[in-house]
Amino acid sequence: MKKILLAIAILLEGFTPSALAQNSASEHNFEVSKNLETFNAIYKALDMMYVDTLNADDVIGNGVNSMLRSLDPYTVFYPAEKTKDFNMMLSGKYAGIGSLIRYNFSIGNVVIDEPYEGMPADEAGLKKGDIILAIDDTTMVGKNVNYVSSHLRGEAGSSFVLKYKHPANGKIYRKKIVRRAIQLPSIPYYGVQPNGIGYLNLNQYVEGCARDVRRDFLEMRKNGMKAFVLDLRNNGGGLMNEAISIVNMFVPKGISIVKTKGKIKQSNRDYRTTVEPIDTVMPIVVLVNGETASASEITAGSLQDLDRAVILGTKTYGKGIVQTTLDMPYNGQLKLTTSYYYIPSGRCIQALRYKHSNGGSVEQVPDSLTHIFHTAGGREVRDGNGIKPDLKVESDSLPNIAFYLVGTGRDSSDVLLNWELKYMKEHPTIAPAKDFHLTDADYSDFKQTVLASKFKYDPETEKYLKQLEKLAKFEGYYDDAKPEFDAIEKKLKHNVAKDLDYNQKIIRQLIEADLVAVYYYQRGAVENSLRNDKQYKAAVDLIGDLQKYNSILHPAQKKDQKS
Repeated sequence: MKKILLAIAILLEGFTPSALAQNSASEHNFEVSKNLETFNAIYKALDMMYVDTLNADDVIGNGVNSMLRSLDPYTVFYPAEKTKDFNMMLSGKYAGIGSLIRYNFSIGNVVIDEPYEGMPADEAGLKKGDIILAIDDTTMVGKNVNYVSSHLRGEAGSSFVLKYKHPANGKIYRKKIVRRAIQLPSIPYYGVQPNGIGYLNLNQYVEGCARDVRRDFLEMRKNGMKAFVLDLRNNGGGLMNEAISIVNMFVPKGISIVKTKGKIKQSNRDYRTTVEPIDTVMPIVVLVNGETASASEITAGSLQDLDRAVILGTKTYGKGIVQTTLDMPYNGQLKLTTSYYYIPSGRCIQALRYKHSNGGSVEQVPDSLTHIFHTAGGREVRDGNGIKPDLKVESDSLPNIAFYLVGTGRDSSDVLLNWELKYMKEHPTIAPAKDFHLTDADYSDFKQTVLASKFKYDPETEKYLKQLEKLAKFEGYYDDAKPEFDAIEKKLKHNVAKDLDYNQKIIRQLIEADLVAVYYYQRGAVENSLRNDKQYKAAVDLIGDLQKYNSILHPAQKKDQKS
């Protein structure tokens, strides 16, 4: 027995933790080499023997993209010809005319949709609805949005002659336009509202946006701001350092805001506030929703963890992973996920798990697997599934008919666009953005225009009824239930006039925002929308009740006062 035990002990000496790790690493390296060699051999065989000539960029590119898709949606390879798009995404800058365009299906042509204020399209006098006919000598008639967009963009400083038709008078114009670097506005609107409430809408985290937020905040404070509402709804994020700088405006120097942890040592970092704040006491409410993601979640989550702001709205997207950019051969770039990030409480708010086997799959982190963390003041918060607001307030839902009225896809209608063009022709000016309303006569005229156009849309209730009928037939219940199905179908019969009346309030708001954007650009549209914004109104009410505001951020103090 002693001899057997001795033999086992000698044998186990070769299996120390370090030896096991080395063995595992060796096996991993072998698997990597084996698969790379196999991939290389397969493509060589295809290139040499496949019946048709292969395009290396397409075949290998598809292989690379398929490999990356099995990881997560943020790990992407940009070949040299697409690096400009990538750099634009990071900086928010591109060279062009500075305007949104859309396809007008009723005339079969691309039109100007929304020129940005102060940009070349705006300076050239282009307006919503102007029909793009040609760029230099190349016709744009009947071309799709991507085709027209690719011709409008170019090197900064280059010029072209735009031929377009103005629908208001039917005249055709030719104008020389010089392209320039376009900075998409990260702050479409800010301003002090009634009762001294400062409002700022930040829609993306691009280079320099923190500097702009700081400047606008100080201006509003100088103009009498007593409380601050930061609107991060629909903000998909961007640069992490900009988010940290924004948080630093409201919390002391030296506080850890974000820690990143990855596979390699270089991915592990602790990002702290580096300067003195500009305000640590003013009440702050941050508006969020399901499209609030990434860097905007760092801002909202950090202010929540540090008990510096009340988060109001609905649960955020839940992106808790960080990407790094690497230079690739032949001027390509690889954006890849290298770490998770953790906000001040220590939690990671990543809501999705990416499984990499069998081509990749995604699963939501279940609530049962989330963990409790605590804010600086001891409030409970959880990891996973995004940032849960301190005060949940749902926004008004958009009715189905509205999607088809305001949409730009093939299934949408241009009746709204065409009515707005008629309105613009009849109204050279309108009331200030915050005061503009459609009159009852205006909406009645719009309704009659929609009905006269034979506008149709796909009501959801009819869709579900058809699915239920199909299921009932499959299971053999339909014949007995047919009278009931017929009765329901009559009640759900498509009635556009009724739907336009029933949803009048929201449809009017959408039209008003659209028209205000024509006369006062994005800033006007945002300002106009605040008066009907359910979540913003909830923020104003909360700020007006400082006792409730403080009880959300410091519930322990409220309990102490009661005791």
